[in-house]
This record gives sequence, C-alpha cells and structure tokens, in this order.
Amino acid sequence: MYRTLQALRLARLLPAAKNPNKSWGHVRARTSSASFHLLEDCLAELNYEGKPMIFNYVWLRDHCRSESSYNSSTSQRVGDTGSIELSIRPESSAVEDDHLILTWQGGHVSKYRLSWLAENSYEEKKQATVHPRILWNSDIYKNANITSANWEKFMSCDSELKKFLHDYLQYGIAFVDGVPATVEATEAVTQRVSLIRETTYGRMWSFTSDFSRGDTAYSQLALDRHTDTSYFQEPSGIQVFHCLKHEGTGGRTLLVDGFYAAEKLRQRSPESFDLLCRVPISHEYVENTESHRNHIRGVGPILSVYPWNNELFLIRYNNYDRAVINTVPHDTVKRWYEAHRELTSELRRPENELWVKLDPGKVIFIDNWRVLHGRESFSGLRQLCGCYLTRDDVLSTARCFSLLP
Repeated sequence: MYRTLQALRLARLLPAAKNPNKSWGHVRARTSSASFHLLEDCLAELNYEGKPMIFNYVWLRDHCRSESSYNSSTSQRVGDTGSIELSIRPESSAVEDDHLILTWQGGHVSKYRLSWLAENSYEEKKQATVHPRILWNSDIYKNANITSANWEKFMSCDSELKKFLHDYLQYGIAFVDGVPATVEATEAVTQRVSLIRETTYGRMWSFTSDFSRGDTAYSQLALDRHTDTSYFQEPSGIQVFHCLKHEGTGGRTLLVDGFYAAEKLRQRSPESFDLLCRVPISHEYVENTESHRNHIRGVGPILSVYPWNNELFLIRYNNYDRAVINTVPHDTVKRWYEAHRELTSELRRPENELWVKLDPGKVIFIDNWRVLHGRESFSGLRQLCGCYLTRDDVLSTARCFSLLP
C-alpha cells in the first residue's frame, strides 16, 4: 500500500507551477493526527493515525453530511448523486479540529470527521470483519458452557434478550427453556426476536410424521445435515423448532457449524473453496398433492462470501433439494464434485456433530445461513412446531443493542 501511495505522489501530483491560483493543485497539510494532499486525477490521499487511505472526489461529495446533502434525522441522503460532476474537484481544503474540510466549486462546504473517513474507507473495510463469530465443533461448543435463556425473563427483560442474541450471533444457535408446549407460546417467543416469515408452509407450522406435505421432514426417517429453503432465491434466515410432544424413542436433533467446516476446507484446499463460491447451483422444491402445488427454484453457489474481504456469510447445502446440475460447464463438473465431496467430508466428521434432544419446553433458534441441522430416525408420535424468521430484523435488533456495527 505504501509503495502505491508513493507512486501516486510521484506520478499524479500536479506541479505547483501549473496553476498557482488553484489551491487544490498541490496541497499538503499536516496536523498532529493526520496529513493529506490532493491529487490531480480525482483522488484525495489521507493519512490518519498511521493509516493511509485514498478517497475519490465524487465519493467525497456524494457522502457529504451537510444539511443540504444529508438528513441526519432520517439517516438518508438528500443530495442527488446523478447530478454530481464526475470531474468534480475541491477548490480548497483544510484540516481543522480533526475534520477534513473541502470547499467545492460554487461554494458548497463539506466537513468530514477524520475518524469517520477512517471507519468507512475501503482500506479499513477490506480488513474488518462484518460479523464476528466463534466457529465451533462439538467440543468447542460444549466447553463454552452456553446457557439457555429463561422463558419468563426472555419475554420481559431486555438484558436476557441481549444475551440470547449475543450467543446466537456468536455461535449461530441459541435456546430458550421453559416455554409452554403450545404453538401460541412458541409464536410469542419467536416474535420477541424477529418477524415471522410466511412461506408455502404457512406462518407457524405444526406437523407430525403424517406425510401431509411433499417433504421428507414429514416422516420418521433420519435426515442428513442440511440447510432449509435452499430453493428460495434468498434462503430463510432463521429456523425455529419446538418439540411439543414425543411419545417414542430417537429423534435427536443434529447441528453442524457449516462455517467451521467451510473454513477448514478453505485452509486445506483453497481452490475447492473458491470453486464452491463461484459456481451457481440450482435447488428446487416440487410438490404436487391434492392440497398443495408448488415448484420453487433458487440459484446460488454452495458458499457465498463478501467480495471485498472474502468473509463467508452463507452456506446453501441441501442434497435433498439440489436440482439437476446444468449450470456447470463440462470441464468444471468433475472438479465441482471433488470440491463438494471435500466439503461434505468436513461436514460429516463426527467431531463436528452436536446432538441435542429437543424436549417440550426447549425452543431452538438456528442461523439457517450458517448452521446445518438434521435428525435421527424416531418412533412413536412426535409433534413439532416452528417457523422461519426474517434475518434482517434479527440483525436490526442486534444492532439496536450495539451487538453489531
């Protein structure tokens, strides 16, 4: 980065003699915490507390926080980005009281806190984690001794909700104990966290192994680890389960941290990890019964990362619902299957499996973008209820508690 900035200084700084009346042409300034100078080709170079950063002039004008450009009451932009001249440059500049002050043609003044610029620079964002997490296998999770939230405190005390959300964000799963074994109580506890996402299964669903829907979940069979609604273009964010009744044996719930397995794959085989991030795969849900007809399809890679920092944010893994593979060129198919097998092997390592018995009263919240779930086969009557929750509203609540940036 330092060499890049040096090259910009040498190659792009306007000579002072080119237009001595233009103060932006060759500006250098230094304060106790920052130094900066303006470059010819619409780049402003700023060094704040030892961090070199480069800002585009249009970006700076677009992010002006003056009253005529930004409504601080609604946190919305007022200025029209489409009317900013793409060749815009400041006519003068200064650093005062830890603020960068730019005066544009026509007299408009923009003022930026240096710390705000540092926080929102690309150089900072490409190194920062969007969502801090603790990746886990079975031993890591058990040794963390995570306690479940208490139903009564959870419903009335924000501190209990905040602790629950902290655990959920860190580990991708969280529990509430002592919930009355009814659909109504389950609905109430979920709404304390987020909004319910209504799907083809309804708003709240309650089911047994009666094959009433065209899905293997409505059976007594074991289910391998998977994420739900992989056939949605945007898979459901949170999965909620509550076992209302079980008069039989078996039926334990399997949980696997998909991000833990994926990061192990990235370490051992970065080429395979990258391939699973790049190749789009179709998943579909086909249902044709007397009371339900559906054909839903979603397309996306098995793994998704933020492009600026390569942080993993979504795993879409469901071997039951994966559709015909026809989006992969012939010369990539073999390599994709190899990469998929490597990830599957990581997901199926016994040390990565956390088995939980969901008894009546225990409600589990699962990050469906991260944690895979399954179950062992069971006997007898087993009634489950649950729903999907919107991901955005969970994260919004977490930000209101200052648990996320």
